[in-house]
Amino acid sequence: MLGPLALALAACAPLPQAVAPAALRSADSLGLAGPATPAIAADWWRAWGDERLNTLVALALQDQPSLKLAQARIRRAQAQAGVVASADAPQLNASLDVLDQRFTGTGLYPPPLAGTVRETGTLQLNGSWELDFFGKNQAALQAALGLQGAAQADAQAARVLLACNVVRGYWQLARLHDQLAVAQRSLAQRQDLLALVRERLAAGLDTRLELTQSEAGLPEVRQQIEQLQEQVELGRHALAALAGQARLPSLESLPSLEGVHPVAAPPVIPADLLGRRADVSAARWRVEAALQDRQAARALFYPNINLVGFAGLSSIGLGRLMQNNSLQWGFGPALRLPLFDGARLRSNLGVKDADLDAAIESYNATVIEALHEAADPLTSLSSLAQQQTEQAQAQAAAAQAHSIAQQRYQAGLSNRLAVLNAQSAVLAQQRAAIDLSARALDAHIALVRALGGGYAAAPAASFTDQAKPL
Repeated sequence: MLGPLALALAACAPLPQAVAPAALRSADSLGLAGPATPAIAADWWRAWGDERLNTLVALALQDQPSLKLAQARIRRAQAQAGVVASADAPQLNASLDVLDQRFTGTGLYPPPLAGTVRETGTLQLNGSWELDFFGKNQAALQAALGLQGAAQADAQAARVLLACNVVRGYWQLARLHDQLAVAQRSLAQRQDLLALVRERLAAGLDTRLELTQSEAGLPEVRQQIEQLQEQVELGRHALAALAGQARLPSLESLPSLEGVHPVAAPPVIPADLLGRRADVSAARWRVEAALQDRQAARALFYPNINLVGFAGLSSIGLGRLMQNNSLQWGFGPALRLPLFDGARLRSNLGVKDADLDAAIESYNATVIEALHEAADPLTSLSSLAQQQTEQAQAQAAAAQAHSIAQQRYQAGLSNRLAVLNAQSAVLAQQRAAIDLSARALDAHIALVRALGGGYAAAPAASFTDQAKPL
């Protein structure tokens, strides 16, 4: 046994010089050296205390086909890991062969067998066990486990994205309802204005020009109302699709955005951002799988060593198959040495080297995009807070001007036209306030997703030294 093993160790194909892989981007190189911030809750949308929203998200996470597809991919990756793991275990199978065989008359078989047709039977157990001296099977298993980890992280990324899209769609639908209410108030105000202009025209205080201008305002507002109603229905359809439903549960009375505010967000990008994101974790798992694939490809340059054996019964003539003298068995090592393969092993290793570089650069691209996705909503939230402050002052001034106009009208110091014109400014500021509130909520949801959306990262011990999480 020692002689063949020594021969195997000495007879491996020459390995090409190792190529240094691309480098993973580190947290320090990306400027993520600040303090960590508290983790986002997995059910972060519950902070608003809106049961209709909670129900919609629960429906989406339960019935959305895209999530079930991701779960199917996880099961496939788990099964594939089981297939790869079986290569490292002993293999045993049974066989039964019953043949009518003609024995050659010019070969090894002497008369009376030579040139005759006889029945032959073989009942046998065959076993083998590949001895993974060079780590090929273990590396293949680790690669399969890496792909399994990537599938699990992908499923979590899909879950986070789906929850964010449902929450975003819900608050956008609330924005449309608020804008529709303002548009309906604008229609009533335009109708009052038209009636007043008609009265003034009859009294000789206005001309046909003012009347025509007032009449033109009504179709414009009606068109806005129709457009908003269309968008409301489209928003309901989109939410139903996200929730995996044919139609939505009743959403007749949505909350007003006036009382809804973004949940507090960190003022800076946290240092542990990359460990919070499922897409970054999935990319990291793929780097791990590519590393192990390359290791398995390198192991192919070494001999393949197996222990093989068989035991069973074999006879010429089925009547003697079960006799003691029909017993046969064998046991010993089997070696396969890669000597000349037309550079197939080198080319295969080159493929795996390229796959590893591609996985690393894909990880780096995901990391950079993660920083971009986190930086943009932080900037928007900071700007929107200032915009909302300025808009609130403008809205307060418009409301005060409207109040003064009403007081002057009631005191007989002004006409009703001044009141209606002042009301137009109030309605315009209400529309602006709704849009700013919706933008702030949308930026907050984008930030929640950018910071992982409550994803729990894989433990660092699951990765090799070359693919440790940042």
